[in-house]
Amino acid sequence: MNNRFCERVLATKSAPGDAFELRRQYQVVRQASEDLCAPLENEDYGIQTMMDVSPPKWHLAHTSWFFETFLLVPYLPGYREYHPEFVRLFNSYYEQVGEYHPRPRRGMLSRPTVEEIYAYRAHVDEAMEILLTQCADGTAESVAHLIRIGLNHEQQHQELLLTDIKHILGTQPLRPAYRDLPVAGGAATPLRWQEFEGGLVSIGAGEEGFCFDNETPRHPVWLEPFRLASRAVTNGEYLAFLEEDGYHRPELWLAEGWAALKQDRFNKPLYWEQRDGQWMEMTLGGLRPLDLEAPVCHINYFEADAYASWAGHRLPTEMEWEHVARERDIEGNLRDNGWLHPVPTPADEGLQQLYGDVWEWT
Repeated sequence: MNNRFCERVLATKSAPGDAFELRRQYQVVRQASEDLCAPLENEDYGIQTMMDVSPPKWHLAHTSWFFETFLLVPYLPGYREYHPEFVRLFNSYYEQVGEYHPRPRRGMLSRPTVEEIYAYRAHVDEAMEILLTQCADGTAESVAHLIRIGLNHEQQHQELLLTDIKHILGTQPLRPAYRDLPVAGGAATPLRWQEFEGGLVSIGAGEEGFCFDNETPRHPVWLEPFRLASRAVTNGEYLAFLEEDGYHRPELWLAEGWAALKQDRFNKPLYWEQRDGQWMEMTLGGLRPLDLEAPVCHINYFEADAYASWAGHRLPTEMEWEHVARERDIEGNLRDNGWLHPVPTPADEGLQQLYGDVWEWT
């Protein structure tokens, strides 16, 4: 998000009646972040296993910093910042706000403590309750748009929280479970292909509903006719690629991908490991036998592209996927389902797994 987008959003009006629903949404989203962290031990909150992972307590603080910096300080008269150093410690990369703590050093912050971070969140929430009340009486309608940005921003960090927690626990020798999660079971449906005519189609977000600026504008693109598989690639299918030396055949890989493979020495999906000759997978439910029927996940673009080449196909483009997904209902294996991991396809009709499971990186 940038200043230009903030200005564009703040210039847009909303219906005063929406403010009561916005207040409820604020409470739900903020509580969801804390619920996601509830299974953690205090020792888990501050770990940074690599530069791309942020400690859970940093996520909790940064999302609060957003509301404090972009809403409470400029829009709530008399608001007092919780701590003068937090504006630097929990700024991610917004240079227009000021200096920020280097990303690779977030895991070096033993202070503030976890308890202080939760106190900070409570301080921000109490002040936001006042600001939301002002929105409800119609005196600050435009502020509601910036609050929606903050809520969508926090929901992005909830996705990152689960990703980072998995990496943190997955690097521990004991392979602890984040939560006691159910095992899906079941068999994947047979893979089929569905034809699409292509043509001139519209891609990108329109004016309706919420979106970030990088999702706009809505624009036309030309698509040639194409086919899309009826479901995601399974672990079993990907294992066949691995066992046929897919990671040792440069002809399957893009040049950049082969260079990355040799440099980083990856030779399997991130959370796969072998124990006593059996393939296992680290999940948020702990280390489990690899489910051959579930969608493969935690492979990078180059791995996915090499698999597609090995299988005699190619990856769909972003435009092809969006064109197909836009015509389908938004339903699937989402966080509310409780699996917190991809599961085998539940049905045998039409296209499956366009939403949920691994759709986010297709």
